[in-house]
Amino acid sequence: MTARLPAPKPKKRANVRFVDTNVLLYAVSREDDEQRKAQHASEILDGQDLALSVQVLQEFYYQATRDSRPNRLTHEEAVELVQSFQRFPVQETTAGLVLDAIKTKQRFQISYWDAAIIEAARALRCEVVLSEDLNDGQDYGGVRVENPFESD
Repeated sequence: MTARLPAPKPKKRANVRFVDTNVLLYAVSREDDEQRKAQHASEILDGQDLALSVQVLQEFYYQATRDSRPNRLTHEEAVELVQSFQRFPVQETTAGLVLDAIKTKQRFQISYWDAAIIEAARALRCEVVLSEDLNDGQDYGGVRVENPFESD
């Protein structure tokens, strides 16, 4: 009879940070008052230690091409960037992720969409989410938010 070994615990991704949509949008901003953030976002995206989700890619495309956005991107420019961003690990939206996001929404009293970002980061084993939209320094059950633009 063979002894059963316990299943290995999922390992954290070593220093991989999850990138929220606002980082991608600042990287393509041409607005004068956003140039410091644009430079910082571009520096972040030059790194190899990043991950994102399908939700982030969807939000980026929609926001970058919307008619009311100043200096909006063309469809072709946005598609090229979405393809480029896939050089990073991308978390799919699954039924399990949706259910986890619903629980996180209730637990932390945040929007479903913010909870889905947190849970996508958790699914990719990222300990840090780079976001301007969530509370800087807040820990969401092992996933901590850092606002990379706090000093910009």
